Amino acid sequence: MQKQVMARWLAEQGLELAAMQPVGGGCIHRAWRLELSDGSQRFAKTNHAALLPVLEAEADGLAALSAAVQLDPTAAPLPTIPKPLALAELEGEAVLLLSWLELGGGSQQGWRELGQGLARLHRASLGSGDGRFGWHQSNYIGSGPQHNGWHRSWAAFFSDQRLGVQLELAAAAGRALPKAKALLEQVPHWLAEHEPEACLVHGDLWSGNAGLLIGGGCALFDPAVSRADREVDLAMARLFGGFPAAFFEGYEREWPLPAGHRQRVELYNLYHLLNHANLFGGGYWQQSAASIEALLRHWS
Repeated sequence: MQKQVMARWLAEQGLELAAMQPVGGGCIHRAWRLELSDGSQRFAKTNHAALLPVLEAEADGLAALSAAVQLDPTAAPLPTIPKPLALAELEGEAVLLLSWLELGGGSQQGWRELGQGLARLHRASLGSGDGRFGWHQSNYIGSGPQHNGWHRSWAAFFSDQRLGVQLELAAAAGRALPKAKALLEQVPHWLAEHEPEACLVHGDLWSGNAGLLIGGGCALFDPAVSRADREVDLAMARLFGGFPAAFFEGYEREWPLPAGHRQRVELYNLYHLLNHANLFGGGYWQQSAASIEALLRHWS
């Protein structure tokens, strides 16, 4: 995005842009550090105008996480959630303006506090819904669609709205996976005796979507929220490199996970493998097929 376009937009909000610098780390959007004339900073994401709905969904998710954090403001530590400040389409580009996070910490205590904070966010959100699984709108997991139709049954929700949707996308692309039908037939039985309470989850919690702050504290960002089983966040935190052990120690210290949770990790993470296969192809197809085979062997 051209600096003068950004400057005009910020001026409409009473902000004077001094400098605009690209920053790394974004997989989908272009990211910018905005330095204002008063010395403060903001963060902006930009993309083609067609992807405005993706940024709208991100803003909705961040607002939901922020509201959940505020449900129990006396609890500490709690993760910082970047605040959505403005959203617009400017000369053919979509832009989301957010508060700035100074990322860069790396202490074990910081990761432990992030685990504790996530547990507190999960627990605080339990009473804010009506017990159903889903979300008030469909959103995105990365740049892929995430369906969030409401269900009373967690087993039905995960089977239909998570694995089922991804497997349908694969089949539509000509990449139907062997034994996909057998898997979907079994998932409701595998989860039949697991009846979690619906809580707000981040939904895309790999290590690139969380971090520690310089000077102390921790943060969560880039969510794909829904009301779901809290275990899905802990499962994904073990995928794609994973979080440090201190993160899981902190979570367990604050709110221990139920018996059998380790058995469900691969099942829950199959959703993300399938999503990556549908988005990026390559070896993710083989990983997904191997995971389905392993699940059918393990749970049979």
